[in-house]
Amino acid sequence: MVSNRSSVRTAMEESLQIQRLEEAPSARDFESRIESTNVPAVFNGCVKDWKAFSKWNPSNGGLDYLQVPLPFSAFIGLCKQRMRHSEDGSGACFESEQRGLLEPVSEYDREPYEDAPQQIYLAQVPIINTENEDRVQLESLREDIQTPVFLEDKVLASTNLWMNNAQARSSTHYDPHHNLLCIVSGCKQVVLWPPSASAILYPMPIYGEASNHSSVPLENPDFSNYPRAQCLMEYSQKVILHAGDALFIPEGWFHQVDSDDLTIAVNFWWRSNIVSNMSEHMDAYYLRIILRRLTDKEMNRVLPKSSLAEMENKKKHTCVVLNNGGVDQNDNDLDQACERKDLKGKELEQRTMSHELEPLAIHALHELVSLVHHRVNAAELRQPVQSTTTTDSAASVKDEFTKVVRANSFSLEDDPVAKIIWALQPCTFRNVFLAMVKNFPRTLEALILHLLSPVGAEVLTCKFEEMDQQITEEDRNRFYQVFYGAFDDQFAAMDAILNGKELFALQAYKNVLDKYLGVDWGGPKPGV
Repeated sequence: MVSNRSSVRTAMEESLQIQRLEEAPSARDFESRIESTNVPAVFNGCVKDWKAFSKWNPSNGGLDYLQVPLPFSAFIGLCKQRMRHSEDGSGACFESEQRGLLEPVSEYDREPYEDAPQQIYLAQVPIINTENEDRVQLESLREDIQTPVFLEDKVLASTNLWMNNAQARSSTHYDPHHNLLCIVSGCKQVVLWPPSASAILYPMPIYGEASNHSSVPLENPDFSNYPRAQCLMEYSQKVILHAGDALFIPEGWFHQVDSDDLTIAVNFWWRSNIVSNMSEHMDAYYLRIILRRLTDKEMNRVLPKSSLAEMENKKKHTCVVLNNGGVDQNDNDLDQACERKDLKGKELEQRTMSHELEPLAIHALHELVSLVHHRVNAAELRQPVQSTTTTDSAASVKDEFTKVVRANSFSLEDDPVAKIIWALQPCTFRNVFLAMVKNFPRTLEALILHLLSPVGAEVLTCKFEEMDQQITEEDRNRFYQVFYGAFDDQFAAMDAILNGKELFALQAYKNVLDKYLGVDWGGPKPGV
């Protein structure tokens, strides 16, 4: 049985849904239709024809068969003792998802193993290991299992035995190899998350010994420490495996495994084609490409595109606001002591008169001017910001951002300037800033040099690009000539925008390191 929460289809792509097959595929079909997609699949009854399926069954004397020389025989003895003191010899399977999987194991007599722990999980005991034959401990069991036909062409790294004498739960982790988990006896419940959900699982630091494990305690997660984990189960898929079933777990898929009493399983590990074909001399390039792609994805997460419906709602909201008043005539106080810059072109001048702007532009202009006046100290604005090519001066320009903008601001919703600009269509955006140049040049200078955050700088350049695509080269050149002409030092304005844009990308990169590599560089924490 494969079960998904109803919301998972909206949270995950359809292409990531686990399929269950009644017949084992051929080697060619497995490689082309299943392995190549890197999505899990269940094969019903795939290993029922193994000798182990009958010989290892605890209900049919399988524990006597498995009692080989120590240390394995000691474990088998504990399993026998567990069977004698359980209510039935077969154990109960995961018939209901509602059943608690961590309920205490019942007490039993401790003779002849009175000092033995109540629960033992025999994990990853090699039956075959092509990478290190000295590690093989259970080669005598090799003839009881068969490599599934669809894996016959694979170069297997290892084949291992997994066995527990009582209910057991694994940690949440991923494997660096493809994995085929085969249930010989008992039941297992497997919860899986795709690699794309890594961020909500908070992987352990990449430099640690347990770098492939999640740091979130799924039984009782602390959402104050792991806020992204609140949507954990929406991205999960649950599979219940019975004796004879097999589950393909692709490399990189996080999974947590719950095992019922006396469950026996065998798994096969092999390297994926992708990893096998990676040339070592290309590693640094692949690393940079992947980090760049994840950084771009993080930047796009912060700046979502507005839908047409959202834009219509914005327009309606603006009309309501405008009915309560227009631009305050006192908004030009900052500019009274400053000589206005001359604008070139009669047509351009006509467009930038604030009383001739469309309602959306008037509202945006009013909000931007008001924000500057409320947040920036007028005395501070009288000190000019000079541009320079030295590193020290570049750092001082970046320091301007921290005077007014909160250091941990990396959200469009928390940045009023960026939010106003982001909502503007290219034509409206152009008219607003031309009007600012014409009517409030010192306010514009204060906005760019003192109030523009890294998010705001990224938004501003995005809007520049959108506008550039919709106007002629002549209008484009004229706009930037007028825009930067409003500043006493044009290069200081360019530096402020560029430095802010780079700071935005840097914070996105730091978020990627935190989300996917478990490396905390400090600063704002990425949201869900």
